[in-house]
Amino acid sequence: MIKTIAVIEGDDAAPEAMRPVVDLLGSLNIGLEFVYPEVGEAARAKTGNIFPDAARAMIDGADTTFFGSTSGSSGAALMYLRWGKETYANVRPCLHLPGCATPLRDAEGIDFAIVRENLEDLYVACEGPLEDLAPLNLIGRTIRRPVHEIGTGKYAVKAITREGTERVVRFACELARKRRGHLTCATKHNMLAGSDGFFLEVAQETAADYPDVEFDWFIVDDFACRMIREPQRFDVVVMPNLYGDILSDAAGGLVGSLGLAASGCYGDDYAYFEPAHGTAPDIAGQNIINPTAALLSAAMMLDYLAFEREGGRIRDALARVYADGRTLTPDQGGTASTTDFCRAVADAL
Repeated sequence: MIKTIAVIEGDDAAPEAMRPVVDLLGSLNIGLEFVYPEVGEAARAKTGNIFPDAARAMIDGADTTFFGSTSGSSGAALMYLRWGKETYANVRPCLHLPGCATPLRDAEGIDFAIVRENLEDLYVACEGPLEDLAPLNLIGRTIRRPVHEIGTGKYAVKAITREGTERVVRFACELARKRRGHLTCATKHNMLAGSDGFFLEVAQETAADYPDVEFDWFIVDDFACRMIREPQRFDVVVMPNLYGDILSDAAGGLVGSLGLAASGCYGDDYAYFEPAHGTAPDIAGQNIINPTAALLSAAMMLDYLAFEREGGRIRDALARVYADGRTLTPDQGGTASTTDFCRAVADAL
């Protein structure tokens, strides 16, 4: 059966990583069809709209979307893929590949995944002037006076719902079942009992439905320290949106760089996949961006499309290229171009 992938290449250096990876996926000959929704400035020039209806329809008609990193107007499509498609679970694997340049003395055995709640928390983006809170007369639990009286400034709403927390924790439990059966929750429940404490409470209740999954929890700053000191102990980690955003990038640094940071965003009916390295505008046009994150994101996408064997083959080929060490990009201490690296992976396949 043909599987259709909507490809949005992204901005700056991102297309330089995406194009050879899409070529490699096509060479697998497993029935993948690629379509290219026109979004961002190219779409604006033609239609006056950075996310026209035709692009939305192309995404809706595809089985999944492969999205290159964005720093500009193509982000409108990303907003649709995230909030429009309700892709509530952002999975960010942290896997050490022997041969990668890592700052750790001993990175062997690092293999965990951060599952970040992807739609709520501070990312509901409800903000405004503090004086707008005056009619509510909200008393801060620590400052013990009305919040709007502490000074001239801004507020942001942190929204944690039972429904949002329960579904992402269930997703994390199911992922842990497929891995090593251990789930960790990280929150700031000691200070934010009403929001983070609620996330932890719901997580505990939900995890109780999975007696085969070992469940523990840490204050998020304690977890951050443990993630650096003993990353091998973790399997799947679930946390609210903001902490997951920050700590998944930090996890990328553990194993080498964001150039190795893959991600997949999953909902009940749709998923999209995106390398998390950013657009790297400083090296745009040089053909040296590390495509590892795009390749690993592509492998996650193949798993989602029920091509697990081919996803595993890409991971194995990547591991062989890093272990060999002769065809690495400059961020990994080598001199290979992006296309050279992808060619080496294709040869390893």
